Amino acid sequence: MSKTFITKKIFISSDHAGYDLKNYLINQISKKKIKITDLGPFSKNSVDYPDFAKKLSKKITDINFGILVCGTGIGMSIMANRYKKVRASLVFNSKTAKLAREHNNANVLVLGSRVTNKKNALKITKIFFKTKFLKGRHLRRVKKLKNV
Repeated sequence: MSKTFITKKIFISSDHAGYDLKNYLINQISKKKIKITDLGPFSKNSVDYPDFAKKLSKKITDINFGILVCGTGIGMSIMANRYKKVRASLVFNSKTAKLAREHNNANVLVLGSRVTNKKNALKITKIFFKTKFLKGRHLRRVKKLKNV
């Protein structure tokens, strides 16, 4: 992760299906001296993804970010986007990671551990956190998300 990596506080959470990928990302991000807070789970025991998406979503403010990981990423995305300050984006590749930040000012990266391998997930994470929101015409659209 380069010097341009966004250094705001990062929270991470998963369900049991995303547990291994979550821990891999924590290990890789921590090596770069970036603060990441693990909100669980802390074992591979079966858990309900809405509980962990909720836990992370409640921590999201205008000054921090999150990463959610479940089997497909779909369930975590649905739950997280119910929270007012959350703009969660389910991302599968580098291009969508970049666009989620540039155009949508996404503040929660959602990954599917059954559809994204570790190497690609790390690449996606790096791009997501290095990319800045473009504002401009996109700001008007993002502001409209707050009015629903």
